Amino acid sequence: MAKETVEVLIEGGKATAAPPLGPALGPMGVNIGEVVGKINEKTSEFKGMQVPVKVIIDTETKEFDIKIGTPPASALIKKEAGIQKGASNPLTEKVADLKIEQIIKIAKMKEDNLLGKDNLARAREIIGTCQSMGILVEGKPAHDTLDDISQGMFVEKIMSGKTELSDAEMKALEEEKKKLQEELEKNRAEFESKAKVILGEMKDKEIRQIRKRMEEEGIPEPVINELAPEEKEGK
Repeated sequence: MAKETVEVLIEGGKATAAPPLGPALGPMGVNIGEVVGKINEKTSEFKGMQVPVKVIIDTETKEFDIKIGTPPASALIKKEAGIQKGASNPLTEKVADLKIEQIIKIAKMKEDNLLGKDNLARAREIIGTCQSMGILVEGKPAHDTLDDISQGMFVEKIMSGKTELSDAEMKALEEEKKKLQEELEKNRAEFESKAKVILGEMKDKEIRQIRKRMEEEGIPEPVINELAPEEKEGK
């Protein structure tokens, strides 16, 4: 029984018969509209994200099977948190907050790609990724939430698989995210002000000396790179 596989990258819930999918399926003799409908049904939870899709076709019967990959855990976390990117320095910056229910939801989406053997272990993996992105979990740094789980907190909820949040909880998360963003902007403004003072004081010094001084003053690397970029070789 011969089979052919078509692999494409589709925006979740927005597959169409247009390229790249339609032309790839055309020679296969399958019902393209039916394939598109099934893909959109299976990828509806990934709206706004690029999703790897495999369409496996029996060349004799024209029957097909659809296998859906999942975006990286970091992409799912950013979508759930409603942010464009994680923290540039996760140790000092916090950009959003997630509830345990959202962690469970992401862990379920990535179930086939995680190492954990049960809901608890998989949730811990996702929380670990949150830690590397500067995202709070249940209002705390992710490593503190992992410690709480080790002490038995949230275990029953995680094992239950509950993923729904109330409107009040969602509103509270939005307010927390806004507060964190305002704090980030305030901190960045303070770092920029300090960096400009250093630039003024050291205007006759080499750029490497200026950068070293900024680092010693605790100014984050993105701000240093913006205000005192490294000199290119040959200049």
